[in-house]
Amino acid sequence: MKLAFSTLGVPGLPVTDVLDLAVTHGYHGVELRAHPEEPVHPGIDAAQRADVVAEFKSAGIEVLGLAGYARVAAPGDDDAVLAEIRELLELARDLGAPFIRVFPGADTDQPVEEADATAARRLGTAAEWGADLGVRVLLETHDSHRTGADALRILGPVGHRQVGALWDVMHTWLGGEQPSETVATLGPYLGYVQVKDIASADDTTPLPLGAGALPLAECIEVLSRHGWDGWLCWEYEKRWYEAAAPLPELLSAGHDHLARLLNDSA
Repeated sequence: MKLAFSTLGVPGLPVTDVLDLAVTHGYHGVELRAHPEEPVHPGIDAAQRADVVAEFKSAGIEVLGLAGYARVAAPGDDDAVLAEIRELLELARDLGAPFIRVFPGADTDQPVEEADATAARRLGTAAEWGADLGVRVLLETHDSHRTGADALRILGPVGHRQVGALWDVMHTWLGGEQPSETVATLGPYLGYVQVKDIASADDTTPLPLGAGALPLAECIEVLSRHGWDGWLCWEYEKRWYEAAAPLPELLSAGHDHLARLLNDSA
């Protein structure tokens, strides 16, 4: 498995500095948070996109994916959601990123069947675009669809190889789903895995990997047992928790912790 980290942990940091961190601490890739607050987002022009590609190539680091914020199960007209996804897909193509991330994002008062059908319909359209552009759309286990079983209600009806799953290990754990259940459910759809750590279900402030309650060793062991050999991406949610320790000072220990878990599961 290859290791990456998300720029959510270093909000607003210039690309050059992000790449310096990746190289210094031994990571193979970076997940870019594609939000207007960040240096890389769908609003940057062709020259800026080419500069980003050149910087990553020079550093020998891969763009793992673009973390977008489209809510595919949300109520309302399809056009705005699809336009957001289309822009993200085109940016990913230009940067050479294999994946984009979308959220489920259903409203709490939405009927489940309606939310699932809405998401499947939109992702079906996005799948065709993704096939043309060479980018895979990943539905994250998050918010209204936090478990693998929840995500499968959308992914199954879509039934297209260009739409898959992004496993956020915190949300499946909060949803009461065991790692073995998640992998059994999402294995055929899995794009990559977001790892993190927190103290408890009541305190989701990000912690150094291995310092909290999430079953990271079990997650990696189950993935290895199933022969999965993709990306592990550390999503450290510094952007939402200002009091959390700075990510740069944790990156080396985080890399070493994941490397140990991978070695133990081999």
